[in-house]
Amino acid sequence: MASTVLQQGAISVVDYRCTASLDEPPVVERHAGFDVAYVRTGSFGYRARGRSFELVTGSVLVGYPGDEYVCTHDHACGDQCLSFQLSPELVESIGGRSETWRVGGVPPVPELMVLGELAQATVEGRTDVDLDEVGLLMASRLVEVVSGRTRERPGGSTRDRRRAVEAALWIDEHSHEPVDLGRTAREVGLSAFHFLRLFADVLGVTPHQYLVRSRLRHAARMLADDTGSITDVAFDVGFGDLSNFVRTFHRAAGVSPRRFRKAARGDRRVLREQCRVLREQCRVLREQLAARLSMS
Repeated sequence: MASTVLQQGAISVVDYRCTASLDEPPVVERHAGFDVAYVRTGSFGYRARGRSFELVTGSVLVGYPGDEYVCTHDHACGDQCLSFQLSPELVESIGGRSETWRVGGVPPVPELMVLGELAQATVEGRTDVDLDEVGLLMASRLVEVVSGRTRERPGGSTRDRRRAVEAALWIDEHSHEPVDLGRTAREVGLSAFHFLRLFADVLGVTPHQYLVRSRLRHAARMLADDTGSITDVAFDVGFGDLSNFVRTFHRAAGVSPRRFRKAARGDRRVLREQCRVLREQCRVLREQLAARLSMS
């Protein structure tokens, strides 16, 4: 089963879930484009270009356009992969030799596993990172791991730093509109990949994180000042889904938008409850720290 969870310009993300049984006859398939697939659960065999790989949880499958391949289930059945499918232009902007993208399979390495799990958390709505950002980071880190090259940090020049700041100002001004990585990158005349790296290195957050936080800032101001409904606030600041807004705001503020509004209007019970929760968290942390010190 395949479910597309993102299709945006130069990158698509597909959630693959395989339920093939043991020793099921393999079918010859062909990669339509560049593919970086993170194995989230299970295991399967992958054969391409005369090489065989046993891909287990945490491994990464790397597909090259036009290459024939087969997936086998000789040892285990059932797996789930999150596949990042990249355009040739995007791959060119990331770099790496042709052999890098023909590596076939990469064993579980922490540099890629942590990004794979971040991607899954993003699919499930548990982060404020965007999937295309994670896909770009995943592909870039793959090239570094396979080729052994060290990433050059962008953002050193005054011009580059000005670009990052101008982009942040533009994002904040347009945060109520549909804004994606490609659109913002075009505003400053960079490829999406180079813009993501530049913005994150200069400002310490990704463009999507900054976009979400701009929307939250505007929402907090509206909740404190306006009498409009929570739904109106959510859509006015740029969230396309009310439940996503409520979940994201609660994660950031520690209270729901409705309770935040009550606190802003002087309901001290909300503030007292928050203080109580913080005191309890501090108590637990102190106990954990004391336990670690006693064991050392």
